[in-house]
Amino acid sequence: MPITQSRRRFCRMLAALSVAGLVAQARALPVGGGVPGGKPVVPAIRLDAAQSRALRAWIVRIAVEQIRRGPTPRWTHRDCAGFVRFAVAEALAEHDVRWQRAMGLEGRLPPDLIPEETRLALRHRWKRPDGSEGAYVSAIGLIQENSVWVSHDVRQARPADLLFFDQGAEQHLMLWTGRGVVYHNGSPPAPGDNGLRTATLSALLQWNDTRWRPEIGNPNFAGVFSLAFLS
Repeated sequence: MPITQSRRRFCRMLAALSVAGLVAQARALPVGGGVPGGKPVVPAIRLDAAQSRALRAWIVRIAVEQIRRGPTPRWTHRDCAGFVRFAVAEALAEHDVRWQRAMGLEGRLPPDLIPEETRLALRHRWKRPDGSEGAYVSAIGLIQENSVWVSHDVRQARPADLLFFDQGAEQHLMLWTGRGVVYHNGSPPAPGDNGLRTATLSALLQWNDTRWRPEIGNPNFAGVFSLAFLS
């Protein structure tokens, strides 16, 4: 099973938001048509195609580096949503030499195509269900307020898209890399286990616990979602 029991408080919050209805509602949406619940997401800023490709590459590179090197101390809120928020925030940071050293990034990096004012307007500015904005947003907030539904066919996912699973008492996000997923399993830190996981698509499709398979026929798989500001 790729994710452990979420914290009780987190689960109660998600249950109160009626997340269990996401799957059925998502299936009724047209591709790219909005978020579960029927409320369209209209981003104040939408990146063009080139900017989106570059930012997607940055998000994936940063996320994969956390798997390869272990989580940086710069990332403190460690769960599935925190993993996504961290990767996006660092993708929108100023990638100067000091930042690269702090992140431990080496070698060829994606291009920086997003103007500074756009980066600052997007970074740490997640919309929340209560109408506020800020650096923190829950998993359901990422999906409901900041993403658009793409498809139930994972083959339609692009790098940095999100796979969303609804297990009733547990909800979970995985980040698509282009070949598979990376994610945090939601467990508290343990000796020898930082909670970070990676899996290929073929491995996910053969997972023993079928609730976690990203398949059209899986009622627990809400589908693929793309961050709303990405083209």
